Amino acid sequence: MNQTKIISRILFYICTLLSAGYLIIVLYSLFCLATGFSVVPYGNSRQYLHINYPFTEQPFLNIEDNYPYIIFSFLLVLTFYGVFFLLSAKVFKVFFQPKLFTKEHILQLKRFYLYNIFMPLPLVIIASFFVEVESMIWGLVFIHFMLGIFCLFLANIFKQGLHLQNEQDLFI
Repeated sequence: MNQTKIISRILFYICTLLSAGYLIIVLYSLFCLATGFSVVPYGNSRQYLHINYPFTEQPFLNIEDNYPYIIFSFLLVLTFYGVFFLLSAKVFKVFFQPKLFTKEHILQLKRFYLYNIFMPLPLVIIASFFVEVESMIWGLVFIHFMLGIFCLFLANIFKQGLHLQNEQDLFI
């Protein structure tokens, strides 16, 4: 169990950093796009935008200059993965706590599996009305679905573990 605690703690910190990174990029991008700060058009017909690193002329992000792309292929994807890594971090945090089977831990697993089962497909379907969805994206939707199903099984195991743990507490 010590190995599990070490690995889950490392993954917790990695996922927390990734989540913070994605969400900070979303906020910075929204700020830049809303105010025009550090945004430079480029390309033959100025169909693309550079979002520069703060206070520099160095391009940080390159995006198409049209609202459907910005919303559905850029901001929505970054936000989705920011939340995904936040929920992942919370799941990994479950595995290095002193008491494994708690209602709060089951709730964290439930949030993760609901997000992965029910969010990707509707988001991709809605986005497909506005932007071209590459075939690889459907594979990612399937992977998120399978990850959600796996976590659903894990949550059910935790429910059973909590039930058994509560029974033992009554008899001791």
